[in-house]
Amino acid sequence: MNDDHLRAAVAAERGDQARLLAELDPEQWDAPTLCDGWRVREVVAHTTMPFRTSLARTLLELAKARGDINRMSDQCARRDAARLTSEQLLASLRDNITHPWKPPGSGVHGALSHDVIHGLDITVALGLDRRVPPDRIAMVLTGMRPQNIAFFKTDLTGVALQATDLDWTHGTGAPLHGRAQDLLLLICGRHLPPGHLKGEPAPRFTRHPSPTPSPTQRPPLP
Repeated sequence: MNDDHLRAAVAAERGDQARLLAELDPEQWDAPTLCDGWRVREVVAHTTMPFRTSLARTLLELAKARGDINRMSDQCARRDAARLTSEQLLASLRDNITHPWKPPGSGVHGALSHDVIHGLDITVALGLDRRVPPDRIAMVLTGMRPQNIAFFKTDLTGVALQATDLDWTHGTGAPLHGRAQDLLLLICGRHLPPGHLKGEPAPRFTRHPSPTPSPTQRPPLP
């Protein structure tokens, strides 16, 4: 899993997402995602922000958010989602399929993880049966380190995650089965729609209808 393979995977993921987003209708662009408080357009505004924003501008936005990167991400996503049309957001993705952006302090693996996770935030919430290619999901999961998992502060105590479509497990305890991409979302603090997980711990990680939470209730962004 060298950087060339990862860059190819990033480009392929962005291309797949651009084609999928092009098929969405206006109601779907305004539908909620697994990122609580964000619609599809806020998620796309967030993932494409690095393509439109210089380092100097990013540092300015971070200073305006008093150094809180989650607050900055939320403010910028909401601002860009309000001022850019869905066509402009889609063009921002299409025009930057091979953009070399990497998350601060991370490598190409971080860029792939960022794109895959947020793509799933959209498709799973919309009920679209998009399966990220297994090799791409495997790259994300096998590249995650304990500190990456700890970042999301998801309580996995007493739970053994077991993928049903990949040879991948994590943790010990009561078995919790699901597709690898669903378990990835779980690790990243997302609660999934009913039916995505099987096992005694499933209710702990299942999404239930509730009022839209405030931005401060969103899980940390990858």
